Amino acid sequence: MQQIRLYVKGLSYSQTQSGAYALVLGEESGERRLPIIIGGFEAQSIAIALEKDMNPPRPLTHDLFKNFADQFKITLKEVLIHKLQDGVFYSILVCEREGETHSLDARTSDAVALAIRFKTPIFTYEEILDKAGVILGEGQADTEKGKSSKAKSTEKSSSSPGLLSTQSLDSLKKQMDEAVRNEDYERAARLRDEIEKREGNKD
Repeated sequence: MQQIRLYVKGLSYSQTQSGAYALVLGEESGERRLPIIIGGFEAQSIAIALEKDMNPPRPLTHDLFKNFADQFKITLKEVLIHKLQDGVFYSILVCEREGETHSLDARTSDAVALAIRFKTPIFTYEEILDKAGVILGEGQADTEKGKSSKAKSTEKSSSSPGLLSTQSLDSLKKQMDEAVRNEDYERAARLRDEIEKREGNKD
């Protein structure tokens, strides 16, 4: 079966499940998107891996896995989303150690979080994209343009922008550093978005 390479397009609150997030994977050489519902912890882990300016004071579970693999010279070669059954995506980690290749079952959210840390490719099959992929409308495509693989880990509530907009840039940066130290990554992501918006307006 033909494999299609994917990349992380973004993250947003799930519109269908409370407390969940939608991980959006994009087709590298096409317009299709593969939305996958994941939990909050996994969404935070993926967002942190994508945001290079966020360094947790202690390793998260996926960071620990990466450190463990590096210590014992285990390489993650690729992630393959190989099955879709009853709305659930199934993935495998293709690992290599001392010239031997091994495949491990993994939740897709964990597999993607690890793929980002190992800088390894993510693949799926054409038939899965045909079945579960979506093509963004023209307006949506314009909105997505330029985001690349940078994730927006939260969509701001209607009240949050007003509260953040009254504070100074220095105050926002200090609060973001504090949120990262306290491992409150959802709050850190909201503060980061406001900082980026302010600094972007300076250009």
